[in-house]
Amino acid sequence: MAETDDTPSAKTADMPQPGHLEQVSPLIRRRVAGNRGPFTATGTCTYVVGHGRVAVIDPGPDDPAHLDALLGDLAGETVDAILVTHTHRDHSPGARRLKAATGAPILGCGPHRPARPLLAGEIPALDASADREHHSDREMAEGDTVTGPGWTLSAVPTPGHTMNHLAFAFPEGDALFSGDHVMAWSTTVVAPPDGQMRAYMESLDALRTRSDAVYWPGHGGPVRDPARFVRGLAGHRRQREAGIRARLAAGDARIAEIVAAVYQGLDPRLRGAAALSVFAHLEDLVSRGLATCDGPPLLDSRYGPA
Repeated sequence: MAETDDTPSAKTADMPQPGHLEQVSPLIRRRVAGNRGPFTATGTCTYVVGHGRVAVIDPGPDDPAHLDALLGDLAGETVDAILVTHTHRDHSPGARRLKAATGAPILGCGPHRPARPLLAGEIPALDASADREHHSDREMAEGDTVTGPGWTLSAVPTPGHTMNHLAFAFPEGDALFSGDHVMAWSTTVVAPPDGQMRAYMESLDALRTRSDAVYWPGHGGPVRDPARFVRGLAGHRRQREAGIRARLAAGDARIAEIVAAVYQGLDPRLRGAAALSVFAHLEDLVSRGLATCDGPPLLDSRYGPA
């Protein structure tokens, strides 16, 4: 799920389109679900890893047409494992349909969980996006693997967008399936209490120690030269934080005021997501003693400089 289109580097030129299973590397195929939108780009990317006996990553939304098409694509092959990066409704519900059709186990992330308890009067901003029915037959922790003929997938925890978010390393393809944590087409929504900015930034720092050649994200095309891209993405977030602190120093006290100042020219459909991202930064700044708040940090709180 994306926040805005102000990425730290150029958008990918090869945005994938729904309607067919595309071979994107010798061991990776991709089908895009038909859930195009301002937060999902051309749709959720479902990946098939291997040939003959395969793994499917992020079967997508509860969309019978998408799953029927995917099953048709895989006629004559066996689904050995269904992996899920995180529990948003554009990624995980299709896993249950695919399991029912194939008998394959659901692996990967655990149940949906917030970054912190709800505060008094707080309504989860992304509550409608959470798939609270998700259940894994095997939850994967850091380094846990699943293997098939010619492929290995290992769990890489990347909390922040959601607190149960996993990426999956694919050494045979020198690749990482990055879910919604890192995408080339857009920055990522980080919205408390569903997600947490500090965890997101720490996850970016952890990825900077890796040497993958390419990321295959949950939306949009591949992330090329990911080490450089992740550095730029972290820098972009730090610049956003600096911009928010500057607006607090200038007297802006409400999130809507800050959004209007730092997201000039933003698509109106994305203002809500931008507000959630500013909220995530402010919650982090207050926790670090770099901003003040008139009470517990909430979307409608008043904020100020430290």
